[in-house]
Amino acid sequence: MTTPSKSRLGPLPYLIFSSRWLQLPLYLGLIVAQAIYVVQFLRELWHLIDTTLLGHVADGTAESAETTIMLTVLGLIDVVMISNLLVMVIVGGYETFVSRLKLEGHPDQPEWLSHVNATVLKVKLAMAIIGISSIHLLATFIKADTLNPQTIMWQVLLHLAFVVSALALAYIDRIMQPGAKGEAH
Repeated sequence: MTTPSKSRLGPLPYLIFSSRWLQLPLYLGLIVAQAIYVVQFLRELWHLIDTTLLGHVADGTAESAETTIMLTVLGLIDVVMISNLLVMVIVGGYETFVSRLKLEGHPDQPEWLSHVNATVLKVKLAMAIIGISSIHLLATFIKADTLNPQTIMWQVLLHLAFVVSALALAYIDRIMQPGAKGEAH
C-alpha cells in the first residue's frame, strides 16, 4: 500500500487529508489533563496517608476510619482508571485518526494498539467508562445511608445505561465483522 503524497493529491484532497493534524492540539490537551490527574492522584494519596498514618481526621467527620480509607482508595482507583482512559484516547485516537506512532517491535507497545480501529477504540472506551462508573457506584453504595434513595436509583440507572450501550457497541462490532466471530478484539 502506498502512502498518499503531496504530488499525487490535488490541492483540495491534500487539504482535507491534512486537516487531521488539527486534532494534534486536542491530544496534547489531553496529555495536560492527564498530568492534572497525576497531581490529583498525589493529593488523594497524601489525604490517605494523612488520615490513616498520621491520624489527621477532619473534625465533624461521621465516617469511620475504614470507610474513609475505602472511599479514598476508590478515589485513587478512579483516578487511575480515568488516566487509563485518557491513554487509550490519546494513543489509540492519535494512531487511528492522525498518524501512525510506528511502535511496532517496541517492548512497551500496548497489545491492543496493533489492531486498533475506530470501532475497537469505541468498545474499549465503553468498557473503561463502565469500570469508572462501577467505582462511583461502589462509592455510592458505601455512602448509601447518607444519600437520597432517588440519587442512588439514578446512579444505578445511569450505570445500567452505560452497560447496555457497551453491549450494543460490542454487538454492532460483532455483526459488522462476520468473519471474525471467534476472534477477540
